[in-house]
Amino acid sequence: MNEEPIGRTSIQVIERMMQLLDALAGHPDPVALKDLARETKLHPSTAHRILNDLVACRLVDRTDPGLYRLGMRLLELGNLVKARLNVREAAMDLMRKLHRMTGQTVNLSVRQGDEIVYVDRAYSERSGMQVVRAIGGRAPLHLTSTGKLFLATDTPESLKAYAERTALRGTTINSITSAEALEKELNLVRAEGFARDNEELEMGVRCMAAGIYDDSSKLIAGLSISAPADRIQEEWLRELQYTAQRISASLGWQGRISALVSVGTTNRSR
Repeated sequence: MNEEPIGRTSIQVIERMMQLLDALAGHPDPVALKDLARETKLHPSTAHRILNDLVACRLVDRTDPGLYRLGMRLLELGNLVKARLNVREAAMDLMRKLHRMTGQTVNLSVRQGDEIVYVDRAYSERSGMQVVRAIGGRAPLHLTSTGKLFLATDTPESLKAYAERTALRGTTINSITSAEALEKELNLVRAEGFARDNEELEMGVRCMAAGIYDDSSKLIAGLSISAPADRIQEEWLRELQYTAQRISASLGWQGRISALVSVGTTNRSR
């Protein structure tokens, strides 16, 4: 008969602990006990008792008598959680959903040096397009939609060095092979927030890509749809961007998620 009150008390302590942690998170500098008690509406003695327990667990640091700040243990736990977040795991179900909606191949790619690497894919034989590059396959950055997303984040110096290293070699008549053309393309990517591949890597295949970002808003991967050149549809772009945003949010990205993302205002013969 005593289990229910004890359970309620335990939950109440946890709720009060979270109130104090949230209050500390709202201040860049150490906070006085009286201020924490006022913000959380806790009695000073209650706040003091819970803070002592949090200090013992290193979740809170006592910098001076009566002054508190978030503890290093929270940073250690946060880094552990971040390290265990896997972009493939976060993307898998959403990639499959996007594939079911479009009927086309959906790729997840990351950057390694001067290339992108395909790390996962959702596709079926019904897409009508042969998958040439398997998971683990590589492609030059400037010839792929996801690669252009990464290049668009590089500095002018890095872009120049990339062009010199790769000589911007092409594989089709549509390939971008000059620094001037690449810079023009990357300006469009920066303005529109997505990228395209217009049969630049493989003839007969067109792609569109949106970025996936981590909790620091760093571009860590690209999500792309590949389709036969005569089948790709502009309306897929909205869902592609929405899906990339949802994956990003699951990795800690703090941007606003919207299914009605602009598809860009620049006319391109794609």
